[in-house]
Amino acid sequence: MRTSQKRQVCVLLPNKQHLDCTVRVKHRGHEVLNSVLKQLGVSELQVLGLAVLRDNEYLFLDLEQKLSNYFGKTWNRGSLTVPFILFLRVKYYVESGQLILSSKVQDLYYAELRQKLLHSQSRHQEALFFQLAASALQAEVGDLEPRPEGNDDDEEEGGEKGQERKHRLYFLPEDYFPSWLIKRRGRDFLLQHCPVLHVELRGVTRSQAILQFIKEAGILQDGPVTFYRMREKKKELRSSILLGVALKGIHIYQEVEGKQSPLHDFTWTNIDRLTFQGSRFEISAVGSLCLPKLVYYTPSSLHSKHVLRHLSDSHRLHIHSRASHFYKEAYICDTTRLAQRLQNNSLSSSMSECSVAVETTTWSKEEAYEGDKVAGRLNGNNMFRDIAALREFELCVDEPEEVFVDNPAEVAWLAELSVDGQVLLPSSYWTAVALEMKQVLRRRADEGVSVD
Repeated sequence: MRTSQKRQVCVLLPNKQHLDCTVRVKHRGHEVLNSVLKQLGVSELQVLGLAVLRDNEYLFLDLEQKLSNYFGKTWNRGSLTVPFILFLRVKYYVESGQLILSSKVQDLYYAELRQKLLHSQSRHQEALFFQLAASALQAEVGDLEPRPEGNDDDEEEGGEKGQERKHRLYFLPEDYFPSWLIKRRGRDFLLQHCPVLHVELRGVTRSQAILQFIKEAGILQDGPVTFYRMREKKKELRSSILLGVALKGIHIYQEVEGKQSPLHDFTWTNIDRLTFQGSRFEISAVGSLCLPKLVYYTPSSLHSKHVLRHLSDSHRLHIHSRASHFYKEAYICDTTRLAQRLQNNSLSSSMSECSVAVETTTWSKEEAYEGDKVAGRLNGNNMFRDIAALREFELCVDEPEEVFVDNPAEVAWLAELSVDGQVLLPSSYWTAVALEMKQVLRRRADEGVSVD
């Protein structure tokens, strides 16, 4: 492989570590995925996906597309000294961590949920944050000895107070609670009461604590959700609508003065049709809900196609999870394998084609989940063939395709991670992301790159 034909791709992991991948100029997302799998020592990522950062949002790669489609012209003239940045992110959320078969993937899933916890805006679920903090502390710190009990005044003046202070100050509230909760309750309150819950988990192993954290995090209103920012009107400057993709459906919020107000909550069975036309996104609910068609606008047609793909894959995974749960099968299938098995029910969505892709199916709940009938369908490679998807997904692209993801090699934009004057996550989050990316670039510059 000639040096001029090589490119360095740095994949940032949820646990703040990174993987370096060397690929060819004409390689596609699959080649990066294969390198990540090999370095992690796992056979599949299951719930994780490779993503690029675009307008402060993570867009999951279409692995069939060439990497040049995401990095633009700078990919062709790039060098081995400055890597292109990708992220390994949670693409699909699950109700139970036991569905994630690999312990390494489970750890990465947990690491991302830990970060999401710190930025959660679920202010009405305050008690849940204490439970989550206790589970995280048990997973990361281990058993906490009970607070010493003594009535002697001399001991209270000396050793006991010192032990109690040590008992309270073994963690930083900023690492386990969102900033608004720290401000509301105060650091002393959190340091005093969180250890009480932590002590109750004595004897719980690290893996058990992680599973408990994953289960509890699934209750958070904005926890197991991937958000995409949209506008109410096409010419609006500020994107105040947040569309959340979750396991069981779609959540829509409106951001007002930095706070998220829920507007609509659709399960998959409540949705009649999702339509993208360029940057225009429409949600049509089933007639029984008596809701008008909802119309929003994404930043670009590139966003539209990737959001649609994510919605479609998430719905299919939900259908699969329900069928697997019915038969008590703990199995998660990645998108590629799932697409192969769905075959006739698959939805095509290609970045390189400006065409209409429509797939219409019908889903009878009684037929799909009636025990004896389904039993005959869940066999071998045909286990998903008769599981229907949404009634209709429709993608219409009428805008030019010359839209590329920002080039991470040009680090000037890292200090300006904002869009429309607002960001989905606070500036501190994007500052941390920018700092992490800069540190990777700096280390690579100091260490140099060896060329085979």
